[in-house]
Amino acid sequence: MELKGKKWTIILSPLLALAFGLIVGAIFLIFTKKNPFQVYQLILQGSLGSKYFISETLIKATPLILAGLGLAIGFKGGLFNIGAEGQLLMGAFIAALVGFKVSSLPPLFHITLALGAACLGGALWAALAGWLKAKRGVHEVISTIMLNYIAIYITNYLVRGPFKSGYLPKTPLILSSAKLPLLLPNTRLSIGIVLALTLAYLMYRLLEQTVFGYELKAVGFNSQAAEYAGINQIRMIILTMGLSGALAGLAGGVEILGLHYRFYGQFSPGYGFDSIAVALLGKNNPLGVVFAALLFAAMRTGAMYMQRVMQVSTDIVLILQAAIIFFIAIDFSFKLWTGRRRKTWCLYQRS
Repeated sequence: MELKGKKWTIILSPLLALAFGLIVGAIFLIFTKKNPFQVYQLILQGSLGSKYFISETLIKATPLILAGLGLAIGFKGGLFNIGAEGQLLMGAFIAALVGFKVSSLPPLFHITLALGAACLGGALWAALAGWLKAKRGVHEVISTIMLNYIAIYITNYLVRGPFKSGYLPKTPLILSSAKLPLLLPNTRLSIGIVLALTLAYLMYRLLEQTVFGYELKAVGFNSQAAEYAGINQIRMIILTMGLSGALAGLAGGVEILGLHYRFYGQFSPGYGFDSIAVALLGKNNPLGVVFAALLFAAMRTGAMYMQRVMQVSTDIVLILQAAIIFFIAIDFSFKLWTGRRRKTWCLYQRS
């Protein structure tokens, strides 16, 4: 019965956070003399109201799913990887580089090579932070934040200097053999969404049904107990960060190969940062991450349609997201506080 209760809590907490977020958004809309029901209806219509809107929602959800999975893996392992944006950028640039530099390859091999390079770029960028934590005790929050800035400025320099194409800071177009096939005709949706959903299922299986997943969760739950059980913490920290970064790098690679077909500095509207909220809302569960990413993508897509119809700023979506994250944080803090109180009470009774 207790396990069932925990599963219900995992489902109920994000739903309550969403409900409270909608209430907060409604209050802001009322103060600005807008009808919240009409605004929410337009957001829903603009995200799911037609084949085109659905495809655009799925396009925005794809990098959020992949990067969110990466962060969820890190959080499960007790590592606060805040560097998904930098890992995404490094993966995207390397994918673009392979896409326009490597030629004479069949499409399947070219796409596989480019996506593999994106994974490798993100993995190495994140594993650096993992190595710093494991070997030098540098907190991963600090190192990943700093690595974000380094990645941003390195990629900006590369598209403004050595790999600049034309007047604007961007790389040349990737070759047609490196482009991801479209999933739906007359849309921009590529098979990247299929890859993202497949990886979500595989990550779920990895966490729940493999020794690596057990060790990862053990280190995240209690690192000292895991060490006593014979789990190599240094190895697990570096591998977990590497896997987390590989998924974030893949998110960038899919964006380049499936949507933009070239790298430019501002192609990401902050997917790496939004994926932190996606992982938190999804309770670090791969399946929960998928639904959270779809929710955030739907709000972003619907907000643009709503703005055109009602002239309401799309910032209302940022308010909704912030409110949802706020209530998720309250839930997390409350559980942490009650857990400490319960532990203290147990120690008191034993004494």
